[in-house]
Amino acid sequence: MVFSSIPFLFFFFPIVMLLYYVVPFKGKNLLLLIASLIFYAWGEPVYIVLMIFSSIVDYCNGRMIEKFENNAKMKKFFMILSVCINLSLLGFFKYGDFFVENVNALLGTSIDPLNLPLPIGISFYTFQTMSYSIDVYRKDVKAERNFLNFMCYVSMFPQLIAGPIVRYQTVAEELSKREINLDGFIAGLKIFTIGLGKKVLIANSIGMLWAELSTTAVMSASLAWLGIVAFAFQIFFDFSGYSSMAIGLGRMFGFSYPENFNYPYTARSITDFWRRWHMSLSTWFKDYVYIPMGGSRCSKSKNIRNLLVVWMITGFWHGSSWNFILWGLYFGIILIIEKTFMLKLLEKAPRIVSHIYAIFLILIGWAIFAFEDITMLGQFFGSLFGANGFFSTEFMFYLKNYAVVFLVAGLFSLPIAKSFKNKIIKSENKKLILVSQLAEMILLLLVFFLSTMYLVDASFNPFLYFRF
Repeated sequence: MVFSSIPFLFFFFPIVMLLYYVVPFKGKNLLLLIASLIFYAWGEPVYIVLMIFSSIVDYCNGRMIEKFENNAKMKKFFMILSVCINLSLLGFFKYGDFFVENVNALLGTSIDPLNLPLPIGISFYTFQTMSYSIDVYRKDVKAERNFLNFMCYVSMFPQLIAGPIVRYQTVAEELSKREINLDGFIAGLKIFTIGLGKKVLIANSIGMLWAELSTTAVMSASLAWLGIVAFAFQIFFDFSGYSSMAIGLGRMFGFSYPENFNYPYTARSITDFWRRWHMSLSTWFKDYVYIPMGGSRCSKSKNIRNLLVVWMITGFWHGSSWNFILWGLYFGIILIIEKTFMLKLLEKAPRIVSHIYAIFLILIGWAIFAFEDITMLGQFFGSLFGANGFFSTEFMFYLKNYAVVFLVAGLFSLPIAKSFKNKIIKSENKKLILVSQLAEMILLLLVFFLSTMYLVDASFNPFLYFRF
């Protein structure tokens, strides 16, 4: 089940929300846990056991780490045990067949792949539970003694499938004490509706163009660039839309989830882009991999090593294919170059120049990300740089048909609406504020209505981050 579906919007969500606001506070976490297990079981009934096992392991390890506070060896043992178990689960289910395929290719063996389906959300909840054990070890948080609260944290359906990656310390207090009121519900509903619109009306619409072009072997350069821009918009509005829906749902339940995107396509460098894109993942790798390896407080050569390792892992986290590793290393190398000398030049350059620089490199990165088949990736790069000519009538055909979607996607990838709203609030003009609130309500109702109509009528409703 995904948020952008009729069963969720008109059955699961209203029933759970109604029950949640009716039951007393003591029963809310239990209700959320039951609802989350049903939500997960909708698509993965077997792998519920895996998530429960992961939760039990890290709950017990957290308690043991705290118990052996004065025994450094035992304390470290249970922290390492948590990390090893979580990485083993992730490695087995997500990367098992990748290693089998590469061993067969390298050694000429014929080991049969496992062909196991990837448990939904495993990349996210293993990182969450693993960070919990590490934070308890570091004394950043106290171990959770209530297993129900811990299970509720791990399985919380709003952020279970695709994040944002919510660290335990972010919601530790809210698990036992949180404000649940009408203002929070309305604010969360607004955020959820905006996310639904981004996902359904923009990502799905422009994604149809990419779905068609990505399987076209021969394209002109203009058509290939149009396609990769479409993919860039699709993956942004797909993932940021789902994150907004998760944040909105969390708000309705009384939880404050971290923002995951901050207008990444306004970046003027790749360094700036990764401060704005999937921020919860970037922060996770920074706090749990980059800094423990020495971060930037080490020699230049070790810092370069640290960046390359972190970005290779970041790429591999996204999928069990060589193109993801290449994608991670691609950005790692660019970040090293920027850190060495480029950032100062970009800061001095005109905004338009630095922005074009960033967007060009981001689009090249998305091309690497989009094609798991290396042969197809090579063909697409040939198309990007004119191997099949630079202009075609097909380009004008698709541009004309998708012009409105591109325009809307471009406008909503910029903070125009946010800036306009902030100016109205700062004006302190009560009439203007009232009119803007009324307009906002009408617009949100229209977004929800159009999104529903799309979902009823259309069969194209992919969610790109399900596979990660």
